[in-house]
Formats: sequence, structure tokens, C-alpha cells
Amino acid sequence: MHFNRVGKPTKIKKIVYLFASTVLGLLLSINIHAIIEINYLNKFLQKSLPVTFYGGCALPPYAQILIYLGGLIGGFFLGLYWWRLIYIERYLDKKSAKL
Repeated sequence: MHFNRVGKPTKIKKIVYLFASTVLGLLLSINIHAIIEINYLNKFLQKSLPVTFYGGCALPPYAQILIYLGGLIGGFFLGLYWWRLIYIERYLDKKSAKL
């Protein structure tokens, strides 16, 4: 497989890279929130218990905030990790040199 060489790390590239990974983390947390809420509602329906909705969502507000913050923070730190691996340590360049 052929990879193009990674360019020089610049400040604007890092900002865009971190922003994109943070948005990806938020989008993934939205999917996780939906899966958790579906399972939460299914358990309540199986037991025939009443469900309290908080503004259109069955999960308590603190759980919603924790899920979204977890996605944002996780995406940011994942972006930092991959930035270091790709642009600073040049992992792809080292890997392609071995081939």
C-alpha cells in the first residue's frame, strides 16, 4: 500500500485536526446515547414501569451531559494521540520504510 508523505505539522493543521476529532467524538457520543436510551426504554417496557421524560429524552439530564462531555473530551484526547503519532512521531513514514 502506498501512502503519501505527511506534510509538516503546522498550527492550523493541528487546530483543524483536533476540531475534527472532537466533532467525531461528539457524533459517536450521540450514537452511544441513542443505544443506551433504546436499551433503557426496552427494560422499562418489559417491566411495564412508567417512564419519565426529560424534554423528549428518557435519560436523566446528568447522564445526557456526561455522555456528551465524554464524547467531546474523548474525541479531543484521541485527536491529540493521533496527532502525536502521525505528525510528530511519523508512524506512517516508519511503517512504510519497513515495507
